[in-house]
Amino acid sequence: MTTSDYLLISRGQWDETASKEDVQDAIDRFYTWYERGVAEGVLKPGSRLENRGKQVSRNGITDGPFAEAKELVGGYWFIVAESLDDAARIAAQNPCLAYGLSLEIRPLEAAPARAQDVTNETPAAWR
Repeated sequence: MTTSDYLLISRGQWDETASKEDVQDAIDRFYTWYERGVAEGVLKPGSRLENRGKQVSRNGITDGPFAEAKELVGGYWFIVAESLDDAARIAAQNPCLAYGLSLEIRPLEAAPARAQDVTNETPAAWR
């Protein structure tokens, strides 16, 4: 069985109509799920992200991050799975999904970047 690592990005905000008690219960169940997944080798450690940050570009360094609420990244973890579909099935067990968060799962690109390859960063005019 060949497995690969997949980046799991937690996005969004808690459903404001949910009670804080229900959300805390989901958080507690998340950590149980997460710790079991790490022990079983299907999850690798990641971290929650703080609210503060910096944005660095050719224009300099500014305070950030800048994102709409639905795009906010709350944290990241890694899933070890045989395929992207398997990684999605593992992520779908996350109890926090019931209260407004969503998860983005991305395969990690093993090859170094090359300007000739079509990637996320490739301008439309180059495609």
